[in-house]
Amino acid sequence: MRVLGIDPGLTRCGVGVVDVAPDRSARLVDVVVLRSPADLATPARLERIADGLEAIMEEHRPNAVALERVFARSDVSTIMGTAQISGVAMLIASRRVLPVALHTPSEVKAAITGYGRADKKQVGAMVARILGLEAVPKPADAADALALAICHAWRTGGAAGAAVADAAAGSARGSRSDGSGAPLTPAQRAWLAAERAATVSGAARRVRE
Repeated sequence: MRVLGIDPGLTRCGVGVVDVAPDRSARLVDVVVLRSPADLATPARLERIADGLEAIMEEHRPNAVALERVFARSDVSTIMGTAQISGVAMLIASRRVLPVALHTPSEVKAAITGYGRADKKQVGAMVARILGLEAVPKPADAADALALAICHAWRTGGAAGAAVADAAAGSARGSRSDGSGAPLTPAQRAWLAAERAATVSGAARRVRE
């Protein structure tokens, strides 16, 4: 499964791509931090980040996109920038018929470190360990994006799983769930197979327990 994780931000937008095998081992594919200068008008800044996201998705062809869920902060300008980039990213993914999942920071921390209140240093260290990297990706936006991608690949169900299930149902009727009439892509079929395998494995584990 190839997942593209996005730590949304208007000034810095972390983007990480990882391949995750059925045994949960993960491999780094790419990681970048997209930037837009504050002296540009907001529409131009959004366009710059959007162009970068488009190029990365086109190059790496992920199976799914994982985003940090926007939550309330004291800095309204930060909330606005995060929300705007999140919307841009979801639009780009939707146009490519890619399932999108939103994960809270605590969900990501718990998945990566086992502790939902871990700090950025701990998350970064675990990301480097999981991916077999010699150093923690810098800046923190890069490590956060990779953590999002790994977290999503390790979790089952959720928004992305439902989206692919809906697409599969549409395919069984001869079309996508979006009514485009096109069959599922090989990547989407692989994603669906992985989701089903994870569900069966989880059910079997619960029975043994």
